[in-house]
Amino acid sequence: MSAKTTSEAGAKKGASPFTPGRIAVAVLGVLALVFIFENTRATKIRLLIPEVTMPLWTALLATAVVGALCGAYFVRRRR
Repeated sequence: MSAKTTSEAGAKKGASPFTPGRIAVAVLGVLALVFIFENTRATKIRLLIPEVTMPLWTALLATAVVGALCGAYFVRRRR
């Protein structure tokens, strides 16, 4: 009996790192970034009580980052 190394146990020989799911996520990420950086005008945002004026791309990017962090947290908890 020989012990398998971690590279042999975790990866299939000839498996591509580009799966359809990863490609779809990459395309959606690029489209989201294009959408975010095309919206550059200033906008008023009200969060509970204070009202701030900031570029719309900043608010969209912050929302996307919070969503990604929440998604990563729940995926990690499921494992």
